[in-house]
Amino acid sequence: MLRHFIGLVDKNTTSLAIGGFDGMHKAHQKLFDKLDDKGAILAIENQYANITPKKYRQHFTSYPVYYVNLKDIKNLKAKQFISKLNELFPELKSIVVGYDFRFGLGATANTIELKKIFDKQVIIVDKVSFEGIAIHSKTIRDYIKAGNLEQANKLLGRYYEIEGAVIAGQGIGAKSVVPTINIHTKDFLIPSQGVYETISTIKNKRYKSITFIGNRETTDGVFSIETHILDEVIKNSAKYLKINFIKKIRENKKFDSLIELKNQIIVDIKSCR
Repeated sequence: MLRHFIGLVDKNTTSLAIGGFDGMHKAHQKLFDKLDDKGAILAIENQYANITPKKYRQHFTSYPVYYVNLKDIKNLKAKQFISKLNELFPELKSIVVGYDFRFGLGATANTIELKKIFDKQVIIVDKVSFEGIAIHSKTIRDYIKAGNLEQANKLLGRYYEIEGAVIAGQGIGAKSVVPTINIHTKDFLIPSQGVYETISTIKNKRYKSITFIGNRETTDGVFSIETHILDEVIKNSAKYLKINFIKKIRENKKFDSLIELKNQIIVDIKSCR
């Protein structure tokens, strides 16, 4: 049954970390540290995964990541779930979970039941905090939505990133303001509207950049994500762009003219150098 939902797996897997793992943040990495050299990660998908959506989790670990949708396993009783895991991973000797892990029908089973049901090693990782803040995906989402990328990055253990397809913009930037690369992205959680200090990756090369997110209040009012590369002229942009967010510089603002907008962008750029 699980094989049908998860797909092909390495039958020689001996240790397995189980959880949602949206964000692959510092606390998640503590679980992965407990895996052996034949370890793997089972990510339980739900509708909330938007920090590292879909297959994006694999970017942040060397262990193979297998995925199963919560809706496909939520009706399994706790013993059934563990039995299916043992069938799928016949060499499994160790399960690693967080202190608040719950599973089984109605999420009624906890780590105590897990130790009773799984007759081999169960490793439970305690709560992980940073500067007094417990690290949870929901907390990181809240910081990203509020535009507090500096705090989100501390809990992630890296710069938050999104990825998207390069699309055509208004054409105004290169002519009247500064040249930008526009992207369209889906599935990723987008930070609040404003201007950010960023690092943009184009064709595996990283550039200092400044990124605007929001409705273009000074021109057409349309929502956009657009990045200006500092001190570089990008003539042939790639099809995709990755943006790492360092910190928010200012809120979105409407200007009375393109000249005023350009002057503010020049100030923004100076703050990022």
